Amino acid sequence: MLPPTQRLPQARELIEMDRYFVLHAPRQTGKTTALRTLASELTTEGDVTALMLSCERAKSAGDDYAAAESLLLDSLREAAKWSGWPEELLPPDPWPQVTPGCRFGSALTEWCHRSPRRIALFLDEIDALQGNSLVSILSQLRDGHNARPGGRPFPASVVLCGLRDLRDYKVASGGTPGRSNPASPFNIVTASLRLGDFNADEIAELYDQHTQATGQEFTKDAVNRVFELTQGQPWLVNALAYEITIQMKVTSAITAGQVEDAKERLIRKRATHLDALVARLREPRVKRVIEPILAGDFPDVDLTFSDDLSYVCDLGLVKQKPPLQVANPIYREVILRVLGDPSEQYVMADPHSFVLSDGRFDLPRLLQEFVVFWREHGEVLIQQEGYHEAACQIILMAFLHRLVNGGGQLDREYAAGTNRLDVLVRWPYTGPEGERLTQREAMELKVWRAGENDPMPDGLMQLDRYLDRLTLTTGALVIFNRRPEAPPWKERGAFEQATTPSGRQVTVLRV
Repeated sequence: MLPPTQRLPQARELIEMDRYFVLHAPRQTGKTTALRTLASELTTEGDVTALMLSCERAKSAGDDYAAAESLLLDSLREAAKWSGWPEELLPPDPWPQVTPGCRFGSALTEWCHRSPRRIALFLDEIDALQGNSLVSILSQLRDGHNARPGGRPFPASVVLCGLRDLRDYKVASGGTPGRSNPASPFNIVTASLRLGDFNADEIAELYDQHTQATGQEFTKDAVNRVFELTQGQPWLVNALAYEITIQMKVTSAITAGQVEDAKERLIRKRATHLDALVARLREPRVKRVIEPILAGDFPDVDLTFSDDLSYVCDLGLVKQKPPLQVANPIYREVILRVLGDPSEQYVMADPHSFVLSDGRFDLPRLLQEFVVFWREHGEVLIQQEGYHEAACQIILMAFLHRLVNGGGQLDREYAAGTNRLDVLVRWPYTGPEGERLTQREAMELKVWRAGENDPMPDGLMQLDRYLDRLTLTTGALVIFNRRPEAPPWKERGAFEQATTPSGRQVTVLRV
């Protein structure tokens, strides 16, 4: 584990300044661990009593704010009881008997009144509070914060820890999302911290702790591949290492190839963290952001889109910086596999029949088989696909996955505004001298929509750049015709040879 407080240097500064602030990040990034460690350090130092408690129990209360208060106060007392603190630091017992809707704030006031130290309160899983319960708790915190200058005892610092960014708490606590109002604790624009992902050096530091403890090394290529696949997402970084060392029982130095195997195992198992992300894909707010990324289009931007984008960023599904794209290659792979799973059930071809006598993969035959598949099932599958604008890309990816992933691997690249999806097939085979080789085949997917010009010229130019980056001499361009004047389904699937601007010979398939 990396030292948690090093990942949150600003948090201590804000607590020392008696500030109320938000700490947000996607699930499984280390928020809880970091805050628990910080609370322990602050309390040990002797000037502050820092208590962390989870709001998870209060989720069952829904809009019943009185029940939510009771559950939160029970959680607070239990967390303090098991902290090992001396008697004088513990909260009062019993709590003050006041009207529901004021009990949480009154309890904090009484505790602060009795405490010989300043109190810092860390509310973890604050997202568990819903509706009126969230409004009530935040309003009580706001009122207590604003009454401190008048002499009311109240926590010196409060940290709201969850998925949401600052604007959601501003609104729920009675403020406005776009204005800074220092009198309200959740209207302080500067006081929203996001716990970031690991960088490459931090991954190396984390894995080196394993090496120091066990003697088992991660090769430099393995560490680099972990960073490429995860982009530093902490749960994925740890999950890959756990899969290799515990589940795969690798005892030698860990290689990039074993990292690749572990990635496949995680995706196939749909581990809890990945499953939780997948469950979000059908939410309208998530679909509105993810669908144009898959389709390569620019999203339709209106007054609500920035809120939807912030929500999906807070979930950790997309990168915060442009171009708009999925956060890391593992999520990218999971999204396409999950959305393509219904289409994959229609693929009846035998994957082994596409392996040539020399062990190489027969990509030309695969494209011919896809034409047959598309003519027979394409129209139905497009109508069934919930991500309608990205249906062509999802269906072809499902077809490729079914036939390639048994012996090879697929790399996919896509982002909003690119007007394409790039695919690389990597197929290992044995050469004539017994050497291990890897066949690489690149293709690009484009969609011809109503009112647009033929995308072939742009496609050839973009494919040229992709092939140049991969140092390949040939590839394939697949163009899906989604125009009303497209040929009948039974007539789609024309092949032709074309030349890219740099002179590469490529195959073009129009379906």
